[in-house]
Amino acid sequence: MQVTFLGTSSGVPTRSRNVSAVAVRLPQRAELWLFDCGEATQHQFLRSDLRVSQLRRIFVTHMHGDHVLGLPGLLASLGLAGSCPGLDLYGPDPLRDFLEGVLRTTSTRIGYPLRTHRVRDAARSGALLLDDDDITVRCTALTHRVPAYAYRIDRKPRPGHFDVARARQLGIPPGPIYGQLKAGRSVTLDDGRIIRGEALCGPPRPGCSLVYCTDTVFSEAAVALAQGADLLIHESTFAHGEAAMAIARQHSTSTMAAQTALEAGVKRLVLTHLSPRYLPGNPVSPDDLLAEARAIFPQTQVAKDFLSLELGEEGGNPEPDPAPDPATVHEDPDRRTHAP
Repeated sequence: MQVTFLGTSSGVPTRSRNVSAVAVRLPQRAELWLFDCGEATQHQFLRSDLRVSQLRRIFVTHMHGDHVLGLPGLLASLGLAGSCPGLDLYGPDPLRDFLEGVLRTTSTRIGYPLRTHRVRDAARSGALLLDDDDITVRCTALTHRVPAYAYRIDRKPRPGHFDVARARQLGIPPGPIYGQLKAGRSVTLDDGRIIRGEALCGPPRPGCSLVYCTDTVFSEAAVALAQGADLLIHESTFAHGEAAMAIARQHSTSTMAAQTALEAGVKRLVLTHLSPRYLPGNPVSPDDLLAEARAIFPQTQVAKDFLSLELGEEGGNPEPDPAPDPATVHEDPDRRTHAP
């Protein structure tokens, strides 16, 4: 899986950070999933190497504007392109009414199947939200001012690498039979030989896991959902010194995010959803939030827009990025659609 951050600011965009959106690309199936869709997310797609035509699923954490106001424009553009085979949207109960209202009042015709799925019941029961034989998705309720949810993607283990050279040595003709052998099945050749697919495959390849958690104050439910994940993406709206404000506004500090990662035993933590008050050059910067988190959980990095990470065998585990955020612009931290 390839994870690309399209927006890493909270509340309002800055000159270097757009509001919340994270894209997950599934290369083996040429498919793209999106987590949250803040204002101007479709512009961020245009600035990235991602192909929005591959978008198939969108997962919304909650209904605050910096997480959903990019949806109407993105959906309308996909309709105008005329090439979208359909989208599945997952999120809180009001998501369907929000989209239907905006599309109706703006006379926007989508022209492709648009299916919305409420996640509340799955979050309460712990049932799988999605299982497509290759990937499962679960969710849990968080602690925020409005109903909010975290999501976990797990890619299932896959068969080991197929030894093509060995198959040729055995005189097995290329074609559909290779697919059966790759899947570990036994096949009978025209000459009567029975070939066991597992004998031509290496050890099973483990899957990988990703958890997306924003917005919330420290949550035991998030800890439970993230257990053993390869990558935890967690909001870090505030520095530790402003914990009282974080609790009042039901957001997380850098240390809350790190504590979640530590208790969950994840491999990597990426901080996102940073308040604009922490721009480089201000009294507290993203580097300070990073240092606070690393004091608790060393395998931490701070996301920036267009940061791309590879998960799974193709890319290994993401490595921390020691480079400071390049932004040098001072923004007004109090200009926002809602308090972060």
